[in-house]
Amino acid sequence: MVLNFFDQFESPSLLGIPLVVLALSLPLLLFPTPSPRWLNSRLLTLQNWFINRFTQQLLLPLSLGGHKWALLLTSLMLFLIALNMLGLLPYTYTPTTQLSLNMGLAVPLWLATVIVGLRNQPTIALGHLLPEGTPAPLVPVLIVIETISLFIRPLALGVRLTANLTAGHLLIQLIATAAFALLPLMTTVAILTSTVLLLLTLLEVGVAMIQAYVFVLLLSLYLQENV
Repeated sequence: MVLNFFDQFESPSLLGIPLVVLALSLPLLLFPTPSPRWLNSRLLTLQNWFINRFTQQLLLPLSLGGHKWALLLTSLMLFLIALNMLGLLPYTYTPTTQLSLNMGLAVPLWLATVIVGLRNQPTIALGHLLPEGTPAPLVPVLIVIETISLFIRPLALGVRLTANLTAGHLLIQLIATAAFALLPLMTTVAILTSTVLLLLTLLEVGVAMIQAYVFVLLLSLYLQENV
């Protein structure tokens, strides 16, 4: 039976029930919870160190008004990393390869940053639509261009995450299929292909982490303009 390479990106279901809810809730069970003991385990200590370092790095360019978003942005970062990493395991499903899910995350968060800017500093927020010193004949054109670029931001967030993860997963499946097909015919070439597959899998692990960081970093930059 010949399967479509894009079948791995379809939302799985069991008895007609979508399993995407299970995939979204699974990362919450994997992170260790804080302990009331004085001494934490190595895993919990490493997790706390990573969260503290990431939060400090993320909030460094933000003003005090943006520090209220620390819990949300850090939780989103850990959530996306867990989803992206779990999708690399065999017989698993990556929800972040679905554009609908990524847009469902990007649009509300981007809209929240815009609303915060319009509520706290409306003059500065609207001033981003027209650069200072613009000649009068170019004012209408630049306002239209800046407005379009503003509304493209959530689309860029969702499409970037979807495209990078989809391309990586698809390339891994293509190379794996080629390695299995070449194994009985050309064993040496199949071994070399498997080596390339291993290196590509390691690269995809890095891409999964980097894309989660880029998603949250861009949100923090949008927030920086509005606080």
